[in-house]
Amino acid sequence: MVRWQPGAPERLQKAALELFATRGFEQTTAAEIAEAVGLTERTFFRHFSDKREVLFQGQQVLVQAFLDGVAAAPPESSPLEVVASGLRSATSLFVDERRAHSRARQSVIDRNPGLQERERHKMTTLATTVADALRARGVDELAATLAAESGVTVFGIAFTQWLRDGEERSLTAIANGVFGELLDLAGKAGVSRENP
Repeated sequence: MVRWQPGAPERLQKAALELFATRGFEQTTAAEIAEAVGLTERTFFRHFSDKREVLFQGQQVLVQAFLDGVAAAPPESSPLEVVASGLRSATSLFVDERRAHSRARQSVIDRNPGLQERERHKMTTLATTVADALRARGVDELAATLAAESGVTVFGIAFTQWLRDGEERSLTAIANGVFGELLDLAGKAGVSRENP
């Protein structure tokens, strides 16, 4: 059995995704994932705390991209402008070459309620982190929460569209369109502060 080759986490992720897609998430063990790439189960657990983490390992990269975009927004930006900057930064991670992988990953998640819950938790954590970053910029509690939740919702809707068969637009372009629709809806609502 091969003891070490470069890129073990990536090889384990690729093998796991293939096994999850063909055999099912619940039916695949960590040992089988490791064996598929010539590694031991012990090596698998050096890289991942459990087999779910194979699907969610990049979460911190996404969070950091959002935060980098928030930090890059000019000081005079409105809360929604700051969130839009975070969205642009985060969506730039998802280049077209990642679309097939992202589709396969989402397909596995969509077939497992536990993984769906983990994905929802990931998005809730992202919204909380972005709201905290907005508050650190001096945005009040309510505006920070509304802006962050809206931005994460836009990301989720855009990501779902990006994964659709036949979709060729970039995630950034789709997110810009969804964000624009949100702004249009808010502008057309005509709801006053006194009469919500």
